[in-house]
Amino acid sequence: MGQNDMSDTTATEAPAAKPAPSKSSLLSMLFADQFATVAACFVILVILCAIFGPLLLGEAASDQNLRARNAPPFTLDRGWLYILGGDALGRPLLPRIVVAAQNTIMIAAGAVAGSFIIGAVLGLTAGYSRKLVSEVIMRLADVIMSFPSLLLAVIVLYVLEPSVLNLVLVLAITRIPIYLRTTRAEVLEVRERMFVQAAQVMGASTFRIVFRHILPVILPTLLTIATLDFAFVMLAESALSFLGIGIQPPEITWGLMVSQGRQYLTSAWWLAFWPGLAIILTTMSLNLLSGWMRVALDPTQRWRLETGGKKNG
Repeated sequence: MGQNDMSDTTATEAPAAKPAPSKSSLLSMLFADQFATVAACFVILVILCAIFGPLLLGEAASDQNLRARNAPPFTLDRGWLYILGGDALGRPLLPRIVVAAQNTIMIAAGAVAGSFIIGAVLGLTAGYSRKLVSEVIMRLADVIMSFPSLLLAVIVLYVLEPSVLNLVLVLAITRIPIYLRTTRAEVLEVRERMFVQAAQVMGASTFRIVFRHILPVILPTLLTIATLDFAFVMLAESALSFLGIGIQPPEITWGLMVSQGRQYLTSAWWLAFWPGLAIILTTMSLNLLSGWMRVALDPTQRWRLETGGKKNG
């Protein structure tokens, strides 16, 4: 067999991977999905509220006005800050929801980032190391998963002082096995591909193979899971605050606001409704973005969005 025939056979067996989409291509694919575009805009709005909300509306969120106790929404008698109504101490709900976004997003982002990094590193190690090391790491994941995540969080936070740092630590630990198991499964499949074997033959170090060749291939999957997990952690934090073992006043989160409005559901439904709606809309937006990312980052399905973008253009 000639050299040309061998090159043709190799090209047939291992086709070149489609390059990752550029930033402009990602934007065009995002605009091609109307639901994902709206979801992205809402998430950006929430992030801006989390960054600038306490600076702009921090004082208004804590000012008490007993004359506006449980003020109904959509009345502008007391100004636009009371458009969503007032709470049991007469504090306007709109500034409080905006300010509460910071702690809510900070806890969710910290927990997801921590579990993402630790779980991915352990998963890469378990998938590319010897069997003994892999077994030890997987048994560690089994130990964590043997406890229900919310129950483990309740026990730890009952012993420790409820704070932002402790919440992030507890929620991050409970989510590590998700990234660890997913990463290990992906590594076990990717390590058998020809480009990894070629790097081994050429003498590349283990560190370079894992972080330069394997990690970029499995990163889109992990990012998609992280987007979904962000919504789950937000709901978990809200549940802990609702149970009274999460963030404590004067700190505030959306979950704590729902908990504080629980006793007024029959007389002032808006105290729990608006922060609950913020939680629902944010988690729904993150779920929509996760679905879009799964398609946009998958070379075998990306053409659906690219075709839609060309038609719209």
